[in-house]
Amino acid sequence: MRFRGIRPRKSRALAAACALAIAGVGVSATQVVAQATTVKDHGLKPTIVLVHGAWADASSWNPVISRLQHDGYTVAAPPNPLRGVDHDAQTLKNYLATIKGPVVLVGHSYGGMVITNAAAGNPDVKALVYDNAYIPAQGETVFEINAAKPGSCVTADPSTFLNLVPYPGSPQGDFDAYLKVEANGVYQGFADCFANGVPRDQARLLAAGQRPFAVSAGSEPSGTPAWKTIPSWAVVGTADNVIPPAEQLAMATRAKAHITKVNAGHLSLITRPGAVTDVIRDAARAAVRS
Repeated sequence: MRFRGIRPRKSRALAAACALAIAGVGVSATQVVAQATTVKDHGLKPTIVLVHGAWADASSWNPVISRLQHDGYTVAAPPNPLRGVDHDAQTLKNYLATIKGPVVLVGHSYGGMVITNAAAGNPDVKALVYDNAYIPAQGETVFEINAAKPGSCVTADPSTFLNLVPYPGSPQGDFDAYLKVEANGVYQGFADCFANGVPRDQARLLAAGQRPFAVSAGSEPSGTPAWKTIPSWAVVGTADNVIPPAEQLAMATRAKAHITKVNAGHLSLITRPGAVTDVIRDAARAAVRS
């Protein structure tokens, strides 16, 4: 039996439905086609890997994760060690090696440094998404990018905005850096520098649970950028006080990224999760077509 206008795969599904009907099993052809299509589409969905930045953890992605999971994506948000660009990128590379099939790799803030280095040479990474993130060229550092254009709240005297804590096995002169909670001189405080736009109660929780960033990571140069060979997308928060929006735009333009501007501070993944998720969906759809 041939069904005119229906592709062979759907024809086989309809034929199976007819056979089940003859056998007395109550399954309609429409149900079988829907199930076959769902399986097919699900098989094409890439895995979404989300990488957090400094002074945060994977839970900052929760509003985005819930939306992507609702769409049927497999999502992972492995911890970023925040020890150094090469160390963190190698940790992520090892994690990516455990994933089968296409991957969309997403980085927030310093996570952009990490994905830029971790994805290089990995043919399974089909798209890069930068959310209020560093998009470094080879040799650039976090500190250099912060100072490239005026407006960053983390370029003042480190003693005004950082609590420096020794960590076991640290190299001479290196420390774990925590953002100070209270304002101090030109530093606006955690809520207005790092978490502007986040409700105050939530900002206090984020400040209490922040993960430290090794100071040495800020001066470690980035390697060969994956965005030279992998399509990229960028969410630019126009009210970002950490990475100046003008610098985000300059980096995204250099990378030939698909750019989306959002009215958000540095934590757009928390304050504008719908917009961030939409960009990730766009990247995932493009990854399927590639």
